[in-house]
Amino acid sequence: YGLAIIIVTLIVRIIILPLGIYQSWKATLQSEKMNYFKPIFAPIQERIKNAETQEEKMQAQQELMAAQKENGLSMFGGIGCLPLLIQMPFFSAIYFAAQHTEGVAEASFLGIALGSPSWILIACAGVLYYVQSLLSLHGVEDETQREQLKKMIYMSPMMIVMFSIFSPASVTLYWVVGGFMMILQQFIVNYII
Repeated sequence: YGLAIIIVTLIVRIIILPLGIYQSWKATLQSEKMNYFKPIFAPIQERIKNAETQEEKMQAQQELMAAQKENGLSMFGGIGCLPLLIQMPFFSAIYFAAQHTEGVAEASFLGIALGSPSWILIACAGVLYYVQSLLSLHGVEDETQREQLKKMIYMSPMMIVMFSIFSPASVTLYWVVGGFMMILQQFIVNYII
């Protein structure tokens, strides 16, 4: 069962890898465009910050959105949930199989019981998602954006660890394999593309 979970995870992640790489590339391009157009946007953002009335603020925000649209920028550039939506049925199937199927719930993989939480897999998942978060900082040159990302660097690993504590090891195994694939994806985006 453990090997089946790994194979299914690899198949799903390999299928969505091109989409994930494209979205990461798009987000990186968006970030670079924002840095390039910063001299254009900075005065407008300053006007938003220093606006005395709500009307002035709204007018400056509309001007900022128009300037972003004119320069081909989007507030949500590169952000998408399609890879997550594609994975959801597989993740749900593994979760419910671990909960309700005797074979998965009673199986073990490399000495780890797949039906109950595993601290070894929880630690592995946390470390892998932390490494992936660190890799996502690569290439971010804007100090403000870098500081914001540094604050969020612990969010993904902490969420995975918290979910894993209350999930069977079979689900955590899915996240561990997914973490390896996320690192591979981030590596491809950072150093190849």
